[in-house]
Amino acid sequence: MSPGLPGVPEAPIVPTESFTALLRARGMEPRWTLPADTSLVDPPEGTTVLAFRYTDGVLMAGDRRATAGNVIAHHSLQKVFPADAFSAVAISGTAGIAIELVRLFQTELEHYEKLEGSRLSLEGKANHLAAMVRAHLPMAFQGLVVVPLFCGYDESTGQGRLYSFDVVGGRYEETEYAATGSGGREAKAYVRTAFREGLSEAEALQVAVGALVAAAEEDSATGGPDLQRGIYPNVVVVSAAGYRELPEEQVADAARRAMGAQR
Repeated sequence: MSPGLPGVPEAPIVPTESFTALLRARGMEPRWTLPADTSLVDPPEGTTVLAFRYTDGVLMAGDRRATAGNVIAHHSLQKVFPADAFSAVAISGTAGIAIELVRLFQTELEHYEKLEGSRLSLEGKANHLAAMVRAHLPMAFQGLVVVPLFCGYDESTGQGRLYSFDVVGGRYEETEYAATGSGGREAKAYVRTAFREGLSEAEALQVAVGALVAAAEEDSATGGPDLQRGIYPNVVVVSAAGYRELPEEQVADAARRAMGAQR
């Protein structure tokens, strides 16, 4: 007799390393589908994010603006998040879906660590994030695109590593720097000219903020630092000490110098 018949108990659901697989076994898997009339949807979009290596690990930063068409939807959207204690993820694209994807990614890593008693390798985290982006492909075909950046400190090699992705879930390890979003091209061009091996944390912060200021000059969807309102980029570092968000006062000082240099 098969499970599910009257009087026959169903087979127990065994926890797996994947939180999504556990949800799928219980019929609770998130479904990335939308109705056919989504052409009328104009959701907030988030840009620009970047990451690059510095002497102690990897620095990741993002501007704070979200736009819906030609309207500024949010002035202070967070775009850089911790993935776990030794990695970070940044979002560009449809903001609401991207934030939901990040939350699920965080839960996946925490679930794996609790079951296995150890962290997933950095390469494994990047691969898993790529699979999650690929699962989102049906929504991307409807115009709701999410393209993340991922970085972390590889405890096995003692160095920072970073990964970029494309809309179909392609994963690419970058050797030095990466940027994405509508202002990603301008930000990457700035970093290309300012980047050098052995940047200190303070120097890396100045390069990151300068790149976001340069991107905001050319891309209306990218928000530069707002000194009057006290809105500054999200900037984090991941090193041997783990994930750490840089203090707002430190970022504000770098923003004032970068905007002065731009003028």
